[in-house]
Amino acid sequence: MGIVRDHPELALFLSLAAGYLLGKLRVGPITLGGICGTLIVSLLLGTQHVSVGDDVRSVFFALFIFSLGYMAGPQFFANLNRRSLRFFVLCLVELVCVLGIAFGLAKFFDLDVGTASGILAGAATESAVVGTATEAIGKLDGLTASQIEQYQGHVATAYTVCYLFGLITIVIYTSQIMPMLLRINLADASREWWQRMRGNQGGLEAGQREAMPDVVGRTFLVTRADGRTVGSVQEALSGRVTVEAVQRGAKRLTPDPGLRLTLSDLVMVVGLRPDTIEAGREIGPETAAVPGLDTPLATQQVAVTDKATVGHSIDSLVARHPEFRKDGVYITDVVRGDQDIPAAPETEVRRGDILTLVGARAGLDRVVAKLGAVVKNDATDFIYLGFGIVAGSLLGQIVVKFGDVPLSLGTGGGCLVAGLVFGWLRSLRPTFGAYPPQAATTLKDMGLAVFIACTGLASGPQAWPLIKEYGALLPVAGIAMVLVPATVSLLIGNRLLKIEKPLLIGAIAGQQCSTPAITAITQVARSSVPLIGYTITYTLSNFLLPLTGPLLVGVLGA
Repeated sequence: MGIVRDHPELALFLSLAAGYLLGKLRVGPITLGGICGTLIVSLLLGTQHVSVGDDVRSVFFALFIFSLGYMAGPQFFANLNRRSLRFFVLCLVELVCVLGIAFGLAKFFDLDVGTASGILAGAATESAVVGTATEAIGKLDGLTASQIEQYQGHVATAYTVCYLFGLITIVIYTSQIMPMLLRINLADASREWWQRMRGNQGGLEAGQREAMPDVVGRTFLVTRADGRTVGSVQEALSGRVTVEAVQRGAKRLTPDPGLRLTLSDLVMVVGLRPDTIEAGREIGPETAAVPGLDTPLATQQVAVTDKATVGHSIDSLVARHPEFRKDGVYITDVVRGDQDIPAAPETEVRRGDILTLVGARAGLDRVVAKLGAVVKNDATDFIYLGFGIVAGSLLGQIVVKFGDVPLSLGTGGGCLVAGLVFGWLRSLRPTFGAYPPQAATTLKDMGLAVFIACTGLASGPQAWPLIKEYGALLPVAGIAMVLVPATVSLLIGNRLLKIEKPLLIGAIAGQQCSTPAITAITQVARSSVPLIGYTITYTLSNFLLPLTGPLLVGVLGA
């Protein structure tokens, strides 16, 4: 251990490597995850009095929390509308319950501010609360340096124990018990919902794609369409398919709407699979692929920025913009944040969504101009990133007093708010402030992992005494603080808000910010349908829950 104490960078990266390895271990549907594994390993190494400088922890936490806010920003502001209000209620239930239970436990059992904050962070399975609470404790008046260090250590230890039990509880409760309480088979209910949205096409299991893609091209031999124009054939098919190529003998013709087809012409059409099959009734028998007739389709990703587009379903969007059917452009995928959303006709498009469009190049360009801006894999704009973190850090220094209670966002809360605003501004005008999703995800994950490792190393000496002092209280608190808000949300969401049951189960996992839970849910559902509810509450809770750390510390510290 001597070499590790002398070289803290070894301890740091050993915590990351061994922690993520530990996090891969699976027991049934449960995996600890890399963050919890890192904290366990770093706490063990920390018992040998290995530590890393506090500045390292602060820098990486700022990177993590700003990146988290930046990625969530477009969807957070998009969700502040009447339609998402019922999902917002679930996040408020989570907020009130965890704060109330944590405060009640602190008063009833006379817990110190660090232990109470750690219970809140762990039971809510929200790692960001560890950072915001730890920072807030460091700013409390009247505490000595040793007390601050002790209480900050208690945050990490209580978080670890409560997280383990909270994680197991939320995964089992949402994926196994909630479907029984709602009296549904989650897989059947998800498939039925998907069929309603997709016009009776079957749903997909998580990680699957269609063996037969939605958008296809087929070639037909002209018999029935002899003497008709290309435009009249497309009109007869309600504009649902487009004629992309016509071959007459050895000559390839431009498929203008006025072009008159003759017997034995070869026609290639593109459209959704059911519509292209129907095209044979208007044109003639289908033929095998003809060399030289095939027309490559372009794929383009567009970020939705147009105000008139936001809030419309995909079906409504296609109806509002005739260019879709006229030019043969189709929406095949929707990405919201870092989640894939089913591109169903009823899927509502929101600002910042990334739509994958497939069609001819000229048609794509016209549609993109209507919806937003082409997504480019630009290099990270470090000017924008740097000023964003500076703005967040300055915002976090503002202290507001409510009576005798001093409240401030701290660097964590300030950077979270700045990230939300800067990410939202980028979505409004994606010509500046590039922060590619892969880069943002990497810095977010790396920032949190390093912060957690530093916290665990510093907290190691306080871990065992705290566990011995409180015994069964920490596991019981972790379980209770999951069951209470989840059960209340289940009742309110089902009976009062009338949220569709598969979406409700996903939304409850989202209000808990639990990625392992939604993973288990989608495995049971054999569908990505619950993700639709999850993305809304996950985005909102990712902003609201980190702010509970400074709030609880401020109230208890006073």
